[in-house]
Amino acid sequence: MPDLTEKKTAEEIPAQRAADTAAAKPEKARSLGSDAWHDLRRKPIFVISALLILLLIVIAIAPGLFTSADPRAGDLRAHYLTKPNYSHFFQADWFGYDLQGRSIYARVIYGARASVVVGICVTAGVTILGSITGMLAGYFGGWVDTIISRVTDIFFGIPLLLGALVILNAFTSRTIWSVVFALVALGWTQMTRVMRGSVITIKQADFVTAAKALGAGTSRILWKHILPNAVAPVIVVATIALGGYIATEATLSFLGIGLQDPTISWGIDINTAQKVIRTAPFALFFPAGMLSLTVLAFIMLGDAVRDALDPKLR
Repeated sequence: MPDLTEKKTAEEIPAQRAADTAAAKPEKARSLGSDAWHDLRRKPIFVISALLILLLIVIAIAPGLFTSADPRAGDLRAHYLTKPNYSHFFQADWFGYDLQGRSIYARVIYGARASVVVGICVTAGVTILGSITGMLAGYFGGWVDTIISRVTDIFFGIPLLLGALVILNAFTSRTIWSVVFALVALGWTQMTRVMRGSVITIKQADFVTAAKALGAGTSRILWKHILPNAVAPVIVVATIALGGYIATEATLSFLGIGLQDPTISWGIDINTAQKVIRTAPFALFFPAGMLSLTVLAFIMLGDAVRDALDPKLR
């Protein structure tokens, strides 16, 4: 009579081997983007900065959710430099009132819109313009690279803040879009250099050579093979630079060359508050603190993205 234990074991062995083989299979390789996202989710610095930026974007889109006060309405007799009142959270008097009797809290909330719009639009503009020029210079080389590089050198020699002052002085009415134009016109050079160097490295890769051998056209090679693999350094630089553009807009507004009333800007409020820094420091502290927190959030996000996308820093 056959042993049932031996028969059962003989039947279980193939199944066990199949399970061991499946378990031994290597995990499916992740792309650069998914691998970077996998690392980013586990970084506290990324989570904190992303939440701050998300909150800032929500404030910029819907400031009415955070305050019902009119940021432009002032009452000099009742609210001239009134100190902050913390008896009720998120009320008009939470940050106090400025020289014009306007709610500082409401102006800080509504001022986020100008900073976010300028930062995002300038970053998008310089990234697109710089990526295209850098990709053309790095891929074609020769006289194309020479012309683009020399033009880049000329613009790179112009300080961003000084050049923006000169350009904005030519506008009779300075709005958000005039500030965006001035910063994009002068800020694309850094992205061009970053993209050019990345493309020069990528175009020597085997998959680009294979695409050329298979008869792929220049446009297909640039947009399907070169750009997706060369854009990572540009994303890192753009993320960090976004905070710098917000700070530049505030600096221009502080100097009286950037945004103008009735546009609400943290730089304008800082300029107004500097006159009473000794008697009412809170009028300067809140818009300056919000500006610093915003710039810090984008710098932290850029550092986290850099660490996730750069294989040398893993």
